[in-house]
Amino acid sequence: MEDQVDEYYYVTLMNENYTHPEMPEGAAEGIVKGMYLLTDAGKPKKGELRVQLLGSGTILREAIAAAELLDKDFGVTADIWSCPSFNELRRDGFDVERANRLHPEGEQRKAYVTELLEGRQGPAIAATDYVRAYADQIRAFVPMSYTVLGTDGFGRSDTRANLRRFFEVDRYYIAHAAIAALAKEGKMTAKDVARAIKQYKIDPEKANPVGV
Repeated sequence: MEDQVDEYYYVTLMNENYTHPEMPEGAAEGIVKGMYLLTDAGKPKKGELRVQLLGSGTILREAIAAAELLDKDFGVTADIWSCPSFNELRRDGFDVERANRLHPEGEQRKAYVTELLEGRQGPAIAATDYVRAYADQIRAFVPMSYTVLGTDGFGRSDTRANLRRFFEVDRYYIAHAAIAALAKEGKMTAKDVARAIKQYKIDPEKANPVGV
């Protein structure tokens, strides 16, 4: 305000208490820009299956737990990304698109999320406790197959675990989505997907939460 600029700041609070992980070294820029690498699984070994898990808000913890399930149950490793703002990633992507259109003979820039994920192995799975459209808005800038899980549907009251299960954004649905994405790329099989459904007690005949 002392610079006579109209602006406001806000903090989003979640209704869940948990210990936050320490900020990774060098993550400050990514936090401001909307995405940073929380856990790097390292350079993939030959034949190793890898996925990119993107988590936002409290669902980041479910993504972390999903990575553990994938490793333990299927031998799939995961890089884990914290995404404080898909909105900011979208703004950056559109800004880059505009700059490239207006400067066709200049050096063509890449969206921030593209730079982060380019060269990473495996499909990307994003999970949030917002509607799918929130994380889906960066799809054009994700340089690999991209699956989005979100809480589309009517609001309801229940425990956190039951709500995440109902809206299909818990660790089990995230792990299942990763296996399904790998199978779609021919790196795993339909039997693997079916095993994940059975092992994680997912009901394939469950009604779509969007219409319930």
